[in-house]
Amino acid sequence: MSQATATTGGYLLSTKGRHGRRLIQLYTGLVLYGASSALLVEAGLGLEPWNVLHQGLAELTGLTIGVVSIVVGAAVLLLWIPLRQRPGLGTVSNVFVVGLAMDGTLALVPDAHSLAVRIPLLLAGVLLNGAATGLYISARFGPGPRDGLMTGLHRRTGRSIRLMRTAVEVAVVATGFALGGTVGIGTVLYAVSIGPLAQLFLRVFDVPSASGGSTVVAAGQPQGAILRP
Repeated sequence: MSQATATTGGYLLSTKGRHGRRLIQLYTGLVLYGASSALLVEAGLGLEPWNVLHQGLAELTGLTIGVVSIVVGAAVLLLWIPLRQRPGLGTVSNVFVVGLAMDGTLALVPDAHSLAVRIPLLLAGVLLNGAATGLYISARFGPGPRDGLMTGLHRRTGRSIRLMRTAVEVAVVATGFALGGTVGIGTVLYAVSIGPLAQLFLRVFDVPSASGGSTVVAAGQPQGAILRP
């Protein structure tokens, strides 16, 4: 075997290994994201913005919050069409996996009533959400449908991502709260902590690229904007 052939074979094996790791990170991250959201629901001290809406719609329709998350995710994904956004494997997987994982976790975790249990559930949910965010974003299989909506609006309107994200999430929280979704200290804690946590775990779970660089940097991920599926 020539040195060139051996080098090519080693490169292909290395590439397959990275691809396999990225797939594991993607689906582990999405499952953990759904589980972390379920912990926040069980804590009952306030949800992340989109789940305030999901919970409110679940109260209105009688569907589970996971099923509502899937329906809303699919509807948001349709909005990508006029925004000319292109979904990836992670985008489509996100729509289904997070909602299923959320409902599955809610079915397994017993109801919490005392603050001595609910506060640790809240803290665990926020921390796990940050880790899950780092896992699925660093896998680089495409943003979640809700984040793609924000970046798409940014490209079409020329407004900053921060402004688009704030406008969308304020509208989402207000609508969800009006429908019965839970807003509280957990919502505030999530808002102020998810950015730093996601940034930390993006570095922890980063997959080195074929050239030896950082995939998160190489992919040009808008880390400040994409903080949830």
